[in-house]
Amino acid sequence: MWHNSENKGIFMSRNEETINYLKTRRSVPLPFLQEPAPTSAELEEILTIGTRVPDHGKIVPWRLISYSGDARVKIGEKLAALALKRNPDMDEDAIKAEKKQFLPAPVTIGVISKTSEHFKVSELEQILSAGAVALNLVHGANALGFGAHWVTRWFAYDDEAAKMLGASEGEQFVAFVHIGTASRRLEERDRPDLKEVVSEWVG
Repeated sequence: MWHNSENKGIFMSRNEETINYLKTRRSVPLPFLQEPAPTSAELEEILTIGTRVPDHGKIVPWRLISYSGDARVKIGEKLAALALKRNPDMDEDAIKAEKKQFLPAPVTIGVISKTSEHFKVSELEQILSAGAVALNLVHGANALGFGAHWVTRWFAYDDEAAKMLGASEGEQFVAFVHIGTASRRLEERDRPDLKEVVSEWVG
């Protein structure tokens, strides 16, 4: 239900703190995410926020996988081996980079889209719902005072790598959301000019 600025109704009021956050939010790239990680209770809260998204038909067309601790190192070793198999000419620096795909962030949440045929909900809507989960995870992490970075990388689209990371047949990773404590404050970057991306339909 929409309300004008003078009469926002019982459930809606202007929240300057939220507005300022949304207008200034910045992703924190993986190299600048470090310990401490969210506690178990904090991570549960982040996941609760993450999964509170539009879901036409209430079909829950997504699921999440958490990666933390020593698993991050094991994943790096497996990704480096797969990458080397794909490209035997990789140099040492490239191999080291693959080993750090889930480091140093203390926790990463993989967001998997699991679409199904539905008489009312298109595949696109289901995928968009999974994307909304990824963005809400970022917001949830930020709200609890952590930094976050939504990425995909090649292993989201490589069947063997995706399977190794927990995807089942017919599923697709849409995001890996790295979460940790930001080690530096990032400068603002250029944003789209609204005049270039927004138009009004006039018939």
